[in-house]
Formats: sequence, C-alpha cells, structure tokens
Amino acid sequence: MDQLDRTLLELLQEDGRMTVSELSKRLALSRPSVSERLLRLQERGVITGFGARVSPAAVGRNIQLIIQISELKVAPHEFEKRIVLDADVLECHRVTGTVSYVIKAAVTGMDALSTLVERLLPYGNVNTSVILSSPVINRHVLPQE
Repeated sequence: MDQLDRTLLELLQEDGRMTVSELSKRLALSRPSVSERLLRLQERGVITGFGARVSPAAVGRNIQLIIQISELKVAPHEFEKRIVLDADVLECHRVTGTVSYVIKAAVTGMDALSTLVERLLPYGNVNTSVILSSPVINRHVLPQE
C-alpha cells in the first residue's frame, strides 16, 4: 500500500460519497487509475463497504449505552445467534478478560433500556453504562507507515 492508497482511504473516510471524478482530481490520477485502486482495495478486504453514518438521536434513539455481559449462561454461538437479531444493538464484540461481550446499543428511552436489559438477563450478568459523550467516534483507520 503506497501513499496514494493511504490518501485515497483518508478521503473516502472523510466523505464516502466522493465521486471517482473528485477523487481523481484530489489525487491527481486518472479516473481509471482511481477505479482500479478502489477495486484492488476492496478485493484485498481493506475497504469492506460503503454506507451512511446515521445519528441515533436524530432517529429517536436518544440513549446510547455500553453493555457488558459476563458469566455467560449459554454457549457463545447461542448468544450470538440471539444478539444479531436485536435491533437496539449497534455493535457486539466478544472480548477477552472477565467480560464475555461488550455491546453498544441505542434505545428510545429508559423504558426501552429496561426492556433491553430484561431481554439480556437470561444470558449472563448485565452491566450497563449510559454514554454521556463520545470524544472519539469513527476515527479514520489508516495503515501504519
């Protein structure tokens, strides 16, 4: 991966809707060269997809939280089959240490938070933390030089 690929990744992470023509101008490369680089980065799994970032609060999910599940009472694959179906769950990570899973969720209010916790209780010990602020979100990911 060269400096042009790094710059291409940075530009796309700033604005995923940037056209190939705009990328071409910013990188001083032909459109076919940019398209080829994009395809190569996708084929190598560096770029895994394109999408819009949606503000949970703007769509009525005013409470975001981190949930830790420890002392899992079911097999991990059983828990994972269930958690992927929960629309309140934004992210779920199986982790090392005393906690089995770390989940990021967004709910509409305290009643929805309570309901989510009740849904998770059969799977293990549940510890919730409401997110007050997020000083770092969606940081650009670039390869180490």
